[in-house]
Amino acid sequence: MPGRRRGLALALLVTVQFVLVLDASIVNVALPSIGRELRFDQADLSWVGNAYTLAFGGFLLFGGRVADLAGRRRMFVAGLALFTLASLGGGLAGGAGLLVAARAVQGLGAALAAPAALSLIMTLYAPGPERNRALGLFGAVAGAGGATGSILGGLLTDRFGWEAVLFVNVPIGAAALALAPLLLPEARDTAVRGFDLLGAATVTGGLALLVYTLVDAGDAGWTSARTYGLGGAALLLLAAFVLVEARVRNPLMPLSTFRSRELSGGNLAAVLMTMAVFPMFYVMTLYLQQVMDYGPVRAGLGQLPVAVAMAAGAGAGSGLVTRFGPRAASAAGLAVAAAGLAWFSRLSAPGDYWQDVLGPSLVMGLGGGTAFVAVTIAATAGASARESGLASGLINTTQQVGGALGLAITVAVSTAATEDAFAAGERVQAAALNEGFQDGMLTSAALALVAVLIALVLPPERRVRAAVEPEPDAPQPDAAGLR
Repeated sequence: MPGRRRGLALALLVTVQFVLVLDASIVNVALPSIGRELRFDQADLSWVGNAYTLAFGGFLLFGGRVADLAGRRRMFVAGLALFTLASLGGGLAGGAGLLVAARAVQGLGAALAAPAALSLIMTLYAPGPERNRALGLFGAVAGAGGATGSILGGLLTDRFGWEAVLFVNVPIGAAALALAPLLLPEARDTAVRGFDLLGAATVTGGLALLVYTLVDAGDAGWTSARTYGLGGAALLLLAAFVLVEARVRNPLMPLSTFRSRELSGGNLAAVLMTMAVFPMFYVMTLYLQQVMDYGPVRAGLGQLPVAVAMAAGAGAGSGLVTRFGPRAASAAGLAVAAAGLAWFSRLSAPGDYWQDVLGPSLVMGLGGGTAFVAVTIAATAGASARESGLASGLINTTQQVGGALGLAITVAVSTAATEDAFAAGERVQAAALNEGFQDGMLTSAALALVAVLIALVLPPERRVRAAVEPEPDAPQPDAAGLR
C-alpha cells in the first residue's frame, strides 16, 4: 500500500479509536442533566456509563476473534455502523430505559470495532520502528480520549444539552464509514473453518458478568452474598470457557496463545496499569468539583494538561520501545506514572490547582502514555499475523477489566477513608472527601509499582522481535493482508 494512503488509513483508525475511548467518559459530566430530564432514579444513573462499559468489556474478545475470521475491515465497518446508529438513538431517547439500552448497543459496536482497528494497524505495518510509531499514535489518541471526555462532555452539555454528547458521534461515524472501504485493506484468517459458538457464549457471558460484578460491588458491598454469587458465577463461566477451548477443533482463543511470555506478561501488566491509571480521572473529576468547587466546564478544562501529557508520553513511548525494547520502556513509563500517582496522594483541601493538580497530572500523563504504548506492543508482539485480531481483542479486554476493577477498588478505599474521617469528628465535607481521595491515589500508586515489577520480567527486545518477525523463507501476506 502506498505510504500516503497508509497514512490516511492510520488517521482514520486512530480517529475512530479516539471516539470509542472518549465515549466511556464523555457522559460523566452530563449525568446530572440526564438524571433531571429523563427522571432517572439516583441509584440507576450510573448505568448510563456502566451499560457502555459492560458491553464493551464483555464482547471485546469475541469481536477480536470474529475480526480474524470474518474480516477485519468488515468487522470494523459493522461495529462502527452499530456504534453510530446507537449514538443517534441514544440522543433521541425519551426515557431512561431507552438511553441505557442505546448505551449498551454502543458498547457492543465499540467492542467489534476497537480490536479490528488495532489489528488493521498490525496488518498495515511490519514489526519494527514504523509499527511502533503507528502504535504510539494509536496509544496517544486512546490515552488522550479518556482524559478529553470530561472536557468535551462539559463543553457540549453546557452549550447544547446532554444529547450533544451522543449526537457528536454521528457525523464522525458517518464520515469514517464512507472512507473505510476506500482506505482500509481487508484481512482475515482463511485457514480456519467454523466458529466456536460455545466458547464465544461462555467467554462473553463470563467477562460481562465479571465487569458487572465489579461495577456493582460498590453498591452491593464487596463482602455481600450478591457480590460473591455473581463473582463466582463469572469465574465458573470463564473456567468453562477454558475447558471448551481445550477440546474444540477451532477454538475462539487457542490456549497455546498464552505460551507466549511476552503476550501473557504484557496483558498482565496492562491489567495492573489500567487498574492504577484509570481511577485517576474519576478522582480528579470529583476532587475538582467537590473539593475545589469547580463547575463542570472548568473541571473538564482542568484535565486538559493530563490529556496533553499522555499524548506526548505515548509519542515518546514508541521511540523508547524502538531503541530500548518494550520491557525497559514499560517499566520506565509505569515507574513515572507511579510517581505521579503518589504525588496525587498529597491532595489538599480546599486545594490549589497549580500545586495539587497540575504537577502530578503532567508526571502521571507522561508516564502513563509511555506505558500504554509499550505494554500494547509487548502484548501484541507474541501473536502471529493470523491472530492479530485475537491479540488486539485480548489487550483491549484486559484494559477494560483492569479499569473496572481499579475503579471499584479505588472507590471502596476512598469511601472507607471518608467515612472514617467523619467518624473521627471531621465536620467539613470537602476535607473528609479529600482524605478519601488521598488514600485512593496512594492505592493506585502501589498498583503501578506492582505493574513495574511485572514489566521487568518481560522478554528482552531480541526475543520479542524473533517472535513477531517471519522466517526468511516464510510466505508473506499480500497488501490486502491474509486473504
